[in-house]
Amino acid sequence: MEFTREYNHLLKEKWDKYIVKGQPMPDADPEIRSFVYDSWKRSKMHGIPPFEVKDKRLSEEELKQKLNANKRLIQVAHSYIQHLYSFVKGTNFVLALTDAEGYVLDIIGDDNMIQARTKKSGLTIGCCRSEQYAGTNGIGTCLFVGRPIQIWASEHYIKPHHEYVCSAAPIRNPQQQIIGCLDVIGPIELPHNHTLAMVSASTDGIEKELKMLEAYNRLSMVNKQMASTLQAIDSGIIMFNTQGIISQYNQLACQILHLSFDSLKDKPLSSIIDLEDSSLNPLNITHDIQNREVSFTTYKNERIPLSLSSSIIKSEQGTQLGTVLVINEAKKIHKLVNRLSGFTATYTFDSILGKAPSIIEAKKIAEAAAKSNSNVLILGESGTGKELMAQSIHNASARAHGPFIAINCGSLPKGLIESELFGYEPGAFTGANKEGYPGKFELAQGGTIFLDEIGDMPLELQTSLLRVLQTKEIVRIGGKQKKKIDVRIMAATNVDLLQSVQKKEFRSDLYYRINVLSIEVPPLRDRKSDILLLTNHFISSISRMLEKRIDGITSDAEQLLYDYNWPGNIRELENVIERAVNLASGHIITKEDLPPAITYLSNTPTESQDSLSEETMPKLTGDVTESQSYKRLISVLADEHGNVSKASERLGIPRRTLYRRIKKYNINIDEFRLL
Repeated sequence: MEFTREYNHLLKEKWDKYIVKGQPMPDADPEIRSFVYDSWKRSKMHGIPPFEVKDKRLSEEELKQKLNANKRLIQVAHSYIQHLYSFVKGTNFVLALTDAEGYVLDIIGDDNMIQARTKKSGLTIGCCRSEQYAGTNGIGTCLFVGRPIQIWASEHYIKPHHEYVCSAAPIRNPQQQIIGCLDVIGPIELPHNHTLAMVSASTDGIEKELKMLEAYNRLSMVNKQMASTLQAIDSGIIMFNTQGIISQYNQLACQILHLSFDSLKDKPLSSIIDLEDSSLNPLNITHDIQNREVSFTTYKNERIPLSLSSSIIKSEQGTQLGTVLVINEAKKIHKLVNRLSGFTATYTFDSILGKAPSIIEAKKIAEAAAKSNSNVLILGESGTGKELMAQSIHNASARAHGPFIAINCGSLPKGLIESELFGYEPGAFTGANKEGYPGKFELAQGGTIFLDEIGDMPLELQTSLLRVLQTKEIVRIGGKQKKKIDVRIMAATNVDLLQSVQKKEFRSDLYYRINVLSIEVPPLRDRKSDILLLTNHFISSISRMLEKRIDGITSDAEQLLYDYNWPGNIRELENVIERAVNLASGHIITKEDLPPAITYLSNTPTESQDSLSEETMPKLTGDVTESQSYKRLISVLADEHGNVSKASERLGIPRRTLYRRIKKYNINIDEFRLL
């Protein structure tokens, strides 16, 4: 469209026809630009008076709020408006910046032009130039159509604006939402196309700067969030680039390394710590590491055992950009492992039930042991509660908040027990964990290690254990570094260690080292007065566990329990009660719910035993009667929990013979396997 006098004359005629005289406006008029014609229709619908500007402006308080809400837009746009004004200065042009609603936020221009515009159309900061209040104009129509436009002379809806040409372009935020408009207003004699191009270039620059500013603010927010996250992480974090310069870290990392917070900022990692193992030097790490135990030496010559993990930061092209180190004090990781692995003591002295003098005496010694840090040796048959006693001592001691780690020296293969106790370094042997492995002594740091069945410990390992007891240090398999340990040792055995010493199966010096405080846990047969107490306790706890109502036990069943010899001790009693609770048809346990061995081996003769005829009792050996043979068979099967191989070996008869006798006496072998 070429702006000429003829076109302006045509526009005046059309304006007079449609707007002043109010003739009906068809859907379109080919002689008027379509977006201008559509704007006229909207303006007419809004009831805009054609000869004066509707005075819509903000109050002082509203303007203050509006300027504050658009502070960023005003700050960014101001330099672009100043630069654009430098090209049109002295030519009676005015530049106006508005928000998305058409409210003027800033005005720059020649003073005479500003004064003229203010006088004729009320153009001031805080006035509104939307179509709803100012009809067709550069600002309002630009905001409505959402693209750069020029409104020339009589294209304006209001007559006082007919003297001007407006070149306006919208301003969008990074989300492509219109947030404002930049309008250059000048005399109609200067409707140059390059003016609109300059306005568009300026708004494009404003949008790009807003985008960069938002990206910067977003990055700043991410950095602040990352810094806050780093401080909240329950591990020490150090980030550094490929040159080893530290870029980010948290307070905990400084605490772990015994450094002040500012001492790490922009420093080379090598100036902070010296890693003894060069293969683990963070600058040499090319792959992720998980929980590797290392030892850092600070430049204060402090050696700090740490658990180290690393993660490589890479670009999309796979180029290494830096590394994130995660460090924790080794003892903290050990505590976590202990908690997750269940290395805690749950029993206390209240868990040890009984009023028999023998168990009261054992508890008395144990309570004294809890006040000490000396080694403890707990003696007793299998099933008497030696570990329960050890846990009770631990929980009543100053080490109660430390780990309690139990290890059965008799259940581990000979080749594994040393690595279990002392740990190993990476690559110490074929099949070893590539990150290494902390032993139970390390994991028990600050707590207690309970060596059950210590009498089964191999002699060569006894030597290593003795050295640990003497030096309070351990060395991992395949390692050279000595690690100080603070661990209390409790041991337990069901064998006669003195006899093992005499047989050269157990070191005498180790025996005297561990046997500082000796506690003998009595067998159940020596504390029969506690059988009913323990029975009722197990009935209560087991029936609750099995969600079954059991109110008690009959007197004859109770007598059978009392008369039984209990070779398996308290553990056997607990198993017998669990079996009885499962089998009980009513709310009371009867003798029928007890295993046959309890009846057969009770001290009170049973009807089945008395009814055996001497005539039908062939001799087993010498003058042993069939009844005695039967009782012996039942006793051995009970001791061996139904293991036929072990029972035949103890009886000194072939397995085939044993099976024949089991069949002869109609014995249900499965009953004994439940014991």
